[in-house]
Amino acid sequence: MVKSYLRHGPTQAFGLICSAGANSAFDGKLAYVPALEDVLVWDIKKGQMMAMWHETGHRAEVTCIRRAPQASTFAVGYADGSIRLWDAATGTVSHVFNGHKKAVTALAFDPSGTRLASGSQDTDLILWDVVGERGICRLRGHRDQITGVSFIPAPSQTSSSSTSAASASWIVTTAKDTYLKLWDLNTQHCVQTIVAHRTEVWTLDLNNDANLILTGSNEGELKAWRVDHDALATGLHETESGEPVKFIHPAGDLSLSSRQRVSQILFHPSEAYLAVQSHDKSVEIFRIRTHDDIQKKRARRKKRAKEKHQNGESAIAVDEEDGTVTPAEMFAPYLVVRASGKVRSFCFSPSNKLQLFVALSSNALEVYNIPPPTKSKSDVPEATRSLSLDLPGHRTDIRTLCLSYNDQLLASASNGSLKIWNVKTTACIRTLDCGYAICSTFLPGDRQIAVGTKSGEIMIYDIASSSLASTIKAHDGAVWAMHIRPDGGALVTGSADKTVKFWDIKGKVDRETRTSSVELEHTSSLQMPDDVLAVKYSPNGKLIAVSLLDSTVKIFYQDTLKFFLSLYGHKLPVLALDISDDSKLIVTCSADKNVKIWGLDFGDCHKSIFAHDESIMQVAFEKKSHLFWTVSKDRMLKYWDGDKFEQIQRLEGHHGEVWALAVSHHSDFVVTGSHDKSIRIWEKLEDPLFLEEEREREMESMYDAAAVDNMNKDSAAAEGQEVTEVSKQTSETLMAGERIINALDVADKDLEDIRDFEEAKARLSAAAADRLPPPTRNPILSHGDLSAEAYVLQEVERIPPANLLDALLVLPFDKVISLMKYLDAWAKKDWNIPLVSRTMLMLLKLHHHQIVANRVLRTSLLPLRTNLRKALLRQKQAIGYNLAALNHIRRVNDAQRTAQFFDMDETAVRAKIAEGRKRKRVSVKA
Repeated sequence: MVKSYLRHGPTQAFGLICSAGANSAFDGKLAYVPALEDVLVWDIKKGQMMAMWHETGHRAEVTCIRRAPQASTFAVGYADGSIRLWDAATGTVSHVFNGHKKAVTALAFDPSGTRLASGSQDTDLILWDVVGERGICRLRGHRDQITGVSFIPAPSQTSSSSTSAASASWIVTTAKDTYLKLWDLNTQHCVQTIVAHRTEVWTLDLNNDANLILTGSNEGELKAWRVDHDALATGLHETESGEPVKFIHPAGDLSLSSRQRVSQILFHPSEAYLAVQSHDKSVEIFRIRTHDDIQKKRARRKKRAKEKHQNGESAIAVDEEDGTVTPAEMFAPYLVVRASGKVRSFCFSPSNKLQLFVALSSNALEVYNIPPPTKSKSDVPEATRSLSLDLPGHRTDIRTLCLSYNDQLLASASNGSLKIWNVKTTACIRTLDCGYAICSTFLPGDRQIAVGTKSGEIMIYDIASSSLASTIKAHDGAVWAMHIRPDGGALVTGSADKTVKFWDIKGKVDRETRTSSVELEHTSSLQMPDDVLAVKYSPNGKLIAVSLLDSTVKIFYQDTLKFFLSLYGHKLPVLALDISDDSKLIVTCSADKNVKIWGLDFGDCHKSIFAHDESIMQVAFEKKSHLFWTVSKDRMLKYWDGDKFEQIQRLEGHHGEVWALAVSHHSDFVVTGSHDKSIRIWEKLEDPLFLEEEREREMESMYDAAAVDNMNKDSAAAEGQEVTEVSKQTSETLMAGERIINALDVADKDLEDIRDFEEAKARLSAAAADRLPPPTRNPILSHGDLSAEAYVLQEVERIPPANLLDALLVLPFDKVISLMKYLDAWAKKDWNIPLVSRTMLMLLKLHHHQIVANRVLRTSLLPLRTNLRKALLRQKQAIGYNLAALNHIRRVNDAQRTAQFFDMDETAVRAKIAEGRKRKRVSVKA
């Protein structure tokens, strides 16, 4: 009989405030921050998480976040090259755009929010139609990762969104190839390329007047560039000298206090401030001077120069005014905001109160108040931190995890903090300061936790009082491992000082406070020839296993500490080990990427398995079974059968090295902690798992991935072109193409059966024709009572508009011929004419050469042209009629409102109010 297992599935990650993989957004109250593959919405003032934007099955990390002019829409870019538009009100995905081959690094909306520009590590710039849900064009020109994208709107914006949309026909981009490029969206070509810096350009931003661009480089340079809107209005043309006109001109440099990389530049959306980050922990704030302030500064400078000249002192020559303003004159250093950690990104609050929101790489958020400028020169402005959010997560890597004996509490420790979590609600209920924690365990009773540190101390914490109960200097080196004896009476620790120490656990009751505490009393030590990396008691309490730095594992009798067995075979040190509940098997994991299963009776190696691609950090048996778990630096969690020596399940989810592992005492779930500062719980489900089916599923996914890669390589033939179509094959588009092919097969078979039935019926007499049974239809069509044309249309409509082109690329030419016939039928019946038009244009573009060389499609294209033109004409007339009606309603409404406004007479209004009050009094008396 085939053995089945129970599948494990992930729950949401917790312990994260924000990850360092992307920028953040802030609206004055709510912060929208990346959290690996999710986006979290935090209320900074309350310290509460208001929402989590999570899409089931999508595991790519968030790399970029951009808010649309419509405040409820956010564009989020991911590491797999996809872009999702999230609705903040509902927390759902409205559109998915897939066009980049690598991580999305820059996003920008046009002023109307109808178009989105995205830059990526694949050096491509893609323009997306948000309303039409499709890619407009792919622009190639950069030679390295694109780091900044911005639309250039017209200098005078009107209240009409359509005017803004029409004016935003230019895009400026920067990349690591040191170039600053200007793109004309009308011609879809690059019209100007500037070598902006000597090194990589990391950021850019456009001021509110859209006439000044600031760029920052890897060497700490900040340069300004002036945008010539007069030249943009006339378009690309030659000057009198025969050279092409230049739209962007250098305007000078701006000196910063630091020469480190300029990571981010940001203008305040409404106030005259500029923020620049060129240091890990600080953000420089500049005040933007007005034109009058600049003129006053120039006049003062001239006056001082004149006074020095009259006094005979050497004075700096002052140039005559030429109308240009240098960045040094425009931007005045105001203050420096110094955060408590490395700044990943920052954002101004759009509210009237001047605030700077800062997201730190150390998993924390902060908000700083910036004081308004004063006329007093003695008062030095200084930013004050008003809000901070750091308690729900660790600042550094999670190094150790342990579960209470009832599986209700989880303890996680890192360098500097120990946190206690409620397993059911994943809420952080305690945060305690500690040293550099390496190992930890709950002491019997689940009221205290023992933590081993890198400095050789054992720190015992009391959970109820949230305090450090005692600190024991246990070893001279780092405490790498500790384990409670099965009877709960002793604790063993292993250290880098080459000793294994045994401690008796004794309870102590305070009569005054009526509280109990635990004390450790050292009883004996075991000297080892090398550093101790792991120690473990056998569940029957007879043996103790010790792992050493010399890649061996020594087994001793627990009571006498006499040597019993030596397990050798690993090529690198054994980092962790565990013993099964029946004390018959011991499993060891090593830095050599292998897992070895040994018998504890004779010390023979049952099996050696190459388990991971990197060092294996932890291994643990499930209770009352020979099934065990492993975690590794390759970010994987794997489930194994220790009797059959086979992998049961492979679980992906972490985005960093997995350091810690804890298995529940009831085998209901497993917990992992990672370098990405997240904690994940993997629950046991009721879904059965069969090894053969699991292997088949893995092979199918590998085959699909290989097929997608091959198709994308084939479609990359036009790499030399500057403008190409936006196309990218994924497993979803492959499945969509296969669905269209299957629908065409079913529909063609149904139409053929109906045609044969009609022909056979025509050859028979009337009486015989009535007795002829109708053909058996496909169950899919008969169940939904669909015609063949309606079924094919239903399948095509299910495909997202952004994926339609990629799905049509999969179709062979014979299926294209078949689909053309259905397009004609849809046009004749006036079904979804926009989809018919889009599909027909895509097919004509994709198969132009075959259509021109082959006359097979002539019979389909001629009636399709006639029917589609008639349908489009009807829609055009309907749209024109509707627009005329809406314009008429608007004119009538405006006329009524205007008339009411001008015809309003104050005396008449007062008389009407008095009459209403009189009627009310009469009705009350009645």
